[in-house]
Parts: sequence; C-alpha cells; structure tokens
Amino acid sequence: MNSTIDLVFLSNTTFSIEFWHIPLDIFNIVCLILVIVLSLLFLSIIIFDKTCHTVPMLFVANSCVIGVLHASNMFWISILRLQNDLQTTQHQDRSCIFQAYLRYAFCAIVICSFLLQAVYRYLIVFYPKHVTWLSLRSQFLLIVLTWLYGLTFPMAFMFNGDIGYIADIDVCDVPLRLSFALIFLSLCVYSIPLSLVMFIYLKLIRYVKMMNQRVTPANVLFRIQRELKMIRQIVITITVLVPICIPYTIFFILSFFTALPVYYFRILFTFAVGSFLFTMLTVFKFTDPLKLSMMKKLNIRSKILIPTVRITKV
Repeated sequence: MNSTIDLVFLSNTTFSIEFWHIPLDIFNIVCLILVIVLSLLFLSIIIFDKTCHTVPMLFVANSCVIGVLHASNMFWISILRLQNDLQTTQHQDRSCIFQAYLRYAFCAIVICSFLLQAVYRYLIVFYPKHVTWLSLRSQFLLIVLTWLYGLTFPMAFMFNGDIGYIADIDVCDVPLRLSFALIFLSLCVYSIPLSLVMFIYLKLIRYVKMMNQRVTPANVLFRIQRELKMIRQIVITITVLVPICIPYTIFFILSFFTALPVYYFRILFTFAVGSFLFTMLTVFKFTDPLKLSMMKKLNIRSKILIPTVRITKV
C-alpha cells in the first residue's frame, strides 16, 4: 500500500504528506508541553523554597528559564507545522526566520547552561579558596554572558540570507550542505560547548580516581559512594547532551555524498524534542533539593542528604 498522499494546490504544486506526519507533530507537541510544565514547576519550587536559594540551584533555575523559552519556541513551530499538515498547505510563516534564529540561540544557551554547571564544579574542586570566583555575583555574570553569546552570534545568519525557507521541510533553516555558515553554526551551538563540558567532566573523573587512591581507610567507603554518584551523574548528563547533535552530524556528513531524505528535519526535530524532555527529567533526577521539596509537598519521607553551598555576595 502506498502511504503517500499527493495533494494538488491551487498553484498547481504537488505536496506529499506521509501518514506519520500528523502523529509525529502531536507527539512533539505533547513532549514540549511536558517540558514547559516541568520547567515551570521546577522554577516555582526554586523561587518559593528557601532551601533552594543556593548557587548550584541558580544554574538549575537558569536551565529552567531557558527551557521554558526554548520549548515555547519549538512548540510554536510544531503548532504551525501541525496546522499546515492538517490543512494540507505549505507556506512560509511571517515569523519563520525569527523562529529559526530563536531556535539556534536558545539551543546554544541550553547547552551553555550545562557548561556553566561543569565550570562551577571544576572551580569548587580545584579552586575552593577563590571565594570571589564562586560568589553569586560572579556566577550570575557568567550566566548573563552565556545569554549574550547565545542571542548575539545567530544574528549574522538573519541578515546575510543564510537562513531561508526550505519548502521540502516546511521550515526556515540553514541548508544542510558544506558551507561556512553551517560549520560556524555547528561549532557555536554544539561542538565547542559540548567539547568543553566533556573535557571538564573527564578531568573531574580523573581527579576523583586520583583522590580515591589517597584517602585514608576511614573515609574510603564514604568517598567511594559520593564520587561514584558524581561519576554516574556526569556520565548520564553527557549521555543526554551528546545525542542532541548526533543525528544532525550524521545528516550533515551524508549531505556530502548523497541527497538527504525529504523529511530529514522532522527526524532531527523529533530527536531534539525527545532529548530535551529527557534532559529535564534528568535535571530533576539529579537535583536533590528539587526532589526533597517535592517530597515534602507530597508528605513523602526521604533519605536524601543535601550538601549546602553558601551564597557569597562579593
């Protein structure tokens, strides 16, 4: 059975809709709604629970804020695509290029939010006496800089014509082909931030192994339990971050040798949405203050022990 429906518009153009387009649109919308709800829930807990007013939780709050914005923009794109699929139309929305700009900017800020957490862990381990570097003001300044970085570099693509409407995928994007714009975009959004995250985390893991060899027998069990938990969280965090760019890289390489599938962007978009949702679930899983606050509200006893970090204003 042929699963493709050919539709002819008034403009005599033929538009093919696969049977899985609309279910995939609905799946993306549901996942993005969950991301928005979870991010707002986590953010409200951080704001109203005083035990969450710490520097590490500031990074979590930053991830939640950008999570809401990024998911809202992707939700906007998904709604427009679902509307086009239901109406069997294909046209460029007025805000199409702006949506693409926000997608690049917010995606970069999301990944940089994890980079900031890695940098903060690095500073705590290797420079614990540099109180100024660990202060609330310094960390907030770094957050502001990542936002400026994410919102600034994609502007170049808006005004030089690199972002355009691609009819085959019904979205505005930088075409997947060998070009300076695409390479620069990939480096700024994915490659450089993720490489720095992995470098810092691998260095921390090596440091953990070295410290385990130096501990006294009385502290061996405690240190092993604590550091193993840290390593597990690091590995899972990287596992969540890396798959976001794997499909994009695969299609980018394939574009050098063969024509890409017509609906490659739908595949990339769905993969990013699923990874995004799993990322927010991972944030909750590995953020003990959030879990403890949630358990308090649900009257559930917990054995979670939360290490506190004092906020120092400098």
